[in-house]
Amino acid sequence: MVVTIHTDGACRGNPGPGGWGASLEYGDNQRLLYGGELNTTNNRMELTAVIKALQALKFNCQIELYTDSKYVLQGITDWMANWKKRNWRTADKKPVKNVDLWQELDELVSEHDINWHWVKGHSGHPGNELADQLANKGIDEL
Repeated sequence: MVVTIHTDGACRGNPGPGGWGASLEYGDNQRLLYGGELNTTNNRMELTAVIKALQALKFNCQIELYTDSKYVLQGITDWMANWKKRNWRTADKKPVKNVDLWQELDELVSEHDINWHWVKGHSGHPGNELADQLANKGIDEL
């Protein structure tokens, strides 16, 4: 089973009110998810979008995951292994920002086979545009 996921986060002010959105597609099925927080950051909303999408899956899946967040993509594919080796500290020995979300994401990704993809935000990519609309809806409905 291959699930295609598009995620995005948004923030009005940074920090400020923020939202996250995710679109999950499997065959002809689509599930749209979104939510928001009153006082947050863009990076937290980007991470939350991925976490909420993965939490919505009922069993282990093959996933094609698209994000416009280089922070999320680099964190999961490049930085996390070393953060874990250093007990969730950066190369300059500072605590990893958003460690609560990174640890939650680390647990969730171990349950799936995920191919990570970066897409340029606000460039007309249909899945990214939909996730962006959902993230903004999350803010609008606070």
